[in-house]
Amino acid sequence: MLFSGTSGWAYPSWKPEFYPAKLPATKFLPFYAGRLNSVEVNYTFRRLASEALLRKWIAATPPGFRFAVKANQAITHIRRLRDADEACSRFLASIEPLHNAGRLAPVLLQLPPNLKFDGDLLQNFLRTWPSALRTTVEFRHESWFCEGTYRILRQHNVALCHAVTESLETPPVATADFAYLRYRKNDYAPADREKLTARVANSLGPGDVFVYFKHEDTPSGTSWAEHLLKTFPAPSPAP
Repeated sequence: MLFSGTSGWAYPSWKPEFYPAKLPATKFLPFYAGRLNSVEVNYTFRRLASEALLRKWIAATPPGFRFAVKANQAITHIRRLRDADEACSRFLASIEPLHNAGRLAPVLLQLPPNLKFDGDLLQNFLRTWPSALRTTVEFRHESWFCEGTYRILRQHNVALCHAVTESLETPPVATADFAYLRYRKNDYAPADREKLTARVANSLGPGDVFVYFKHEDTPSGTSWAEHLLKTFPAPSPAP
């Protein structure tokens, strides 16, 4: 199944093209969830979400809606995956309401751009990371794009995050039974859009595919997310 959305939803600048002009901010998430079926939460990178906040998000969205969450910076940027047990425990405990409600999409581990390939570091970290969570890793240094990385990810069924930015594009290598794609450009030429759609089509199969577009001053990311959901509609349930 395809889950498609944007990185965040709380953007008044999306009025009136996406959100109605008079829609209060407290109604943004229910409106968003009425048109898209997932969102990537960057909030959790800076701070741990409270149980009350997550339950509020769950109540504001339909049962099929999923929240992808970015791992806290204490894990990826402060500890840099090393000796991060305490940071991991705190973060994982904070997202339990989403997991227990069946509303958690993959957890995104976004590594710093200056963290270079270290196979032992990645292997040791993933050995202690809970295998029950769908997890994806976004590498932002080219040295990680090698068979050593892909082999470790496959051992743990962790997805290589396919990220497309203005300066870097992750190789389209599958390492898990689901796919996670992040599109971070400000705009896409027609050829880029065809490539994007083909990449999603190639990723669809027995596993889920999660696609998120960069939030911008304009809601163009929501348009692309909706376009994909219309292009690849969910199959109808069996009678």
